[in-house]
Amino acid sequence: MTASSASSASSAARCSADETDDSGLLAALLDGMDAALVAFGADGTVTHWNHEAERILGWTTTEAVGRTGLAGWAVRKEDADAIEAALAAAMRSPGRQVHEFALLTKDGHRVLVRTQSSAVRAPGGRVAGVYCAFSEVHTQMDLERSIALSEALFEDASWGVVLIDADLRPAVVNAHAARALGVGRTALLGRPLGELLAQGVEELECALQHVLAEGAPQAVADLWVTLRSEEAELPRRCWRSGFVRLSSPLAEEPVPLGVAWLFQDVTDAKRAETEGSLLRFRAHQLHRAGRAAAECPDPAEAAAVHLDFALAGFADHGLVDLAATPAPRPYGALAEGDAYDAYETDADDDAYDTAGEAAGASGGSEGAGAAGGAAPPSGAPEAGVTGADRGRRARRGTPRLVRTLASPAGSPGPSEMLSATGIPTPYVPGHPAFQAYERRGSVRTSAGPASPAGWAAARNWPDGTVHGLCVVLRSRGRTLGVATFLRAPARRPFDRADADYAEEVAARIAMALDLAGAASL
Repeated sequence: MTASSASSASSAARCSADETDDSGLLAALLDGMDAALVAFGADGTVTHWNHEAERILGWTTTEAVGRTGLAGWAVRKEDADAIEAALAAAMRSPGRQVHEFALLTKDGHRVLVRTQSSAVRAPGGRVAGVYCAFSEVHTQMDLERSIALSEALFEDASWGVVLIDADLRPAVVNAHAARALGVGRTALLGRPLGELLAQGVEELECALQHVLAEGAPQAVADLWVTLRSEEAELPRRCWRSGFVRLSSPLAEEPVPLGVAWLFQDVTDAKRAETEGSLLRFRAHQLHRAGRAAAECPDPAEAAAVHLDFALAGFADHGLVDLAATPAPRPYGALAEGDAYDAYETDADDDAYDTAGEAAGASGGSEGAGAAGGAAPPSGAPEAGVTGADRGRRARRGTPRLVRTLASPAGSPGPSEMLSATGIPTPYVPGHPAFQAYERRGSVRTSAGPASPAGWAAARNWPDGTVHGLCVVLRSRGRTLGVATFLRAPARRPFDRADADYAEEVAARIAMALDLAGAASL
C-alpha cells in the first residue's frame, strides 16, 4: 500500500468516525428535546422520530422510522391529504409554518397537536426533507397562559408583585409594588430589603427564608412595615402578603429560584377593623360597668367600679379629684359661680375643649402653655382664654382639688376610696387637671421625647407616666372635680376617641359621686 492510499484510508476512517460522533450527538439532542419531532426525507419517508413523539403517540422509533408518510398509522386517512399538503408547503416556503393537526395514537385515540414545520436543506441548498416539531395543544396553551399570566402580573396587576431571589434581594418588581415602595422599578433591583424598609424588614426576611426552606405558607400574612425615608418619618402600613416558592422546571430536583411576594395595602381596612373592635369592646365595658355598679349599695363604691372597668385596655392608672370649694347647695339651688356654669352654651364648651386639644395633641404641651416647659409669667394672659372666661375664673377662684379615688400605683388591684382629709392635692398652677376643671372639657398631654426625667413627679402623677388625660366631672349642671387617666410608655398617646370614651366614663363617675354626696368635702 502506497503512502497516498494509506493517507486516503486514514482520512476516510476519520470522516467515518466524525459522522458516527455527529450521528450520536444528533440522536442525543433529539431524544432530549421537550417537543416531539419527526423528520421526513424528500420522498416522504420518516427519517427521525424522538422519544417525546413516542411518548405522545405510542409508536416506537423502530416502528416509525422507514415508513412512508403518516397516513394509515399516525394519521387517519381522511386527514392525511391535508397534513401532507401542509408538509409539502413547508418544504417550498422559507421559515417555519405553524399548524394544528389531529394525529392518531397507537391505541387508536386522536390527539390534537400544534406543529411547527420547516424545510431541511442540503449543503448545496437543495431541499432534502422537512422536519415537524409538535406538542399537545393543551400543553402549549398551558405554557402560553403561564407566560401571559406572568406578563400581566408584572404589568397590570392590582397587587404588588416582587420576585425575590435566593439572596433575599428583589429581582423583578411590577409597577404596583414600585409605587407602594416609593421608588422606581429598576432602582429596586438587587438592593437589600433593609435599604427599603425601616421597620418590618426582620419579619419579611424571616417569612422569605421560611418559604425558601419549607414552601409556601397555608394562609396570607399581614405585615406592618414602615418605608425608609430620609426626609420625614412615614406612617406604618399594613401589607397583606402571600408567598410562593419558585423552582426551576428544567432541573431534575427542585432547585428554588426565589420567592414570589404578592402584597396589597390593607392599612385603611385594618385600622377600621381595629377601631370597630375597640368601640365594641368599650361599649361592652360600659355595659358591664353599669350592671356591676347597679349592684353596689354604696354610690361611692359604684364610682370605683366604673373607674376599674374603664382602666381595662385603656389606661394604667386612674385618679379622681373632687373640688372642695364651693360647698354644695341644696338641690335646685346654684352657687355664685355655678350660675354661670348652668347657663353656659355648648358652643363655649366646644371652644374650651378645642383649645385643650390643640395644645394637648402636640407632645409635651398641656393646653395653655403649662407643659413640660415653663409656666406662663404672672399676669400674662393665657392662650385660648377669653376675657369672659377670665372674669368667671376670678369669681370662682382656683379650685382646691382633693384626691378622693385612685387606682393602685404599685400593683394591680381595685380602685380605693381615700379618706376625706380635705387636704388639696399639690398640683402646680397650670396643671392639666386645673385646665380641665376651668374649661369643663378634656385636656390631653404627653411627655414627649425630650421631656425631663421628673415630668410625672412634677405633676404629682405616678412614676413612669408619660401620657395624661384629664376630664371634668359634671353632674346636675355643676362641676364636681376632675378624673385623670394615665398611661405608661408602652401605650400610645391619648387621642380624640380616647377623650370621648373618658368623658362618657367621667359622666357615670360624676353621677355616682354626686349621689353619694362625696362632693361635700
